[in-house]
Amino acid sequence: MTPRKRFPHLLPRVAVYAVAGALVLGLAACSSTVTRTSSGSSSAGPVRTSTPKPGATAVVQRGDNLYRIATNNGITLTDLAAWNNIPPPYTIHPGQRLRLYPSSGATTATAPSRTPPASTPSSSRPASTAPAASSTAPASSGLSWRWPADGQLIARYVAGDPTKQGIGIAGNGGAAVRAAGDGVVVYSGSGLVGYGELIIIKHNDQWLSAYGHNRNRLVSEGAVVKSGQQIAEMGRSGASRDMLHFEIRYNGKPVDPLQYLPKR
Repeated sequence: MTPRKRFPHLLPRVAVYAVAGALVLGLAACSSTVTRTSSGSSSAGPVRTSTPKPGATAVVQRGDNLYRIATNNGITLTDLAAWNNIPPPYTIHPGQRLRLYPSSGATTATAPSRTPPASTPSSSRPASTAPAASSTAPASSGLSWRWPADGQLIARYVAGDPTKQGIGIAGNGGAAVRAAGDGVVVYSGSGLVGYGELIIIKHNDQWLSAYGHNRNRLVSEGAVVKSGQQIAEMGRSGASRDMLHFEIRYNGKPVDPLQYLPKR
């Protein structure tokens, strides 16, 4: 069965994409003072109530993800994403500056805006922040997709259903989970509710793939992976059985993976 939420409404769901919150994002800040808390409360567990820091910003460093930055600064993932107009899967990039306070004065996010900041350079804009006008997925992605795991198809994508934004592939715990295409790992963690141990791969500026419920993640953020390379071991983290939850996203929006994976 599928997990309860898919890049949930808090995500609606990595962060990111985590990406985590998780997952995603150069954003401009109003303050000339840049702060980056590296010794914050990330080890104390998720932040449940945000503490805004008016005028403060954080600069993304290599290896950071949105969930870690939010937690270290006493802010919830969804609030930090909403304050910076970062939609799922919450991908961020080194050098990007994030505002640690809401521009409107509100402190609780409903859903992250899908409109990218006007100041985001087009050269560094991630797939999930592309203009809505280009969000309709093409019939062909131009990528050579491959199945991420062996096993029976047990869940299918349903357009518009937030609980069925990808497919489920059954298997045995420890079975190989492989990259569905060449790309860069932009999220590797467990900060996205309902996904368990999750990996997100960016294939180009428009296409992402997500791999959830792993038992063990074998790649870290920033790793360059090749199509067919093992990136994880199948598991049941965040699920009731050993399985892989797999998504393909175009400009941050889920599409039916079966339209792009080879027939089998």
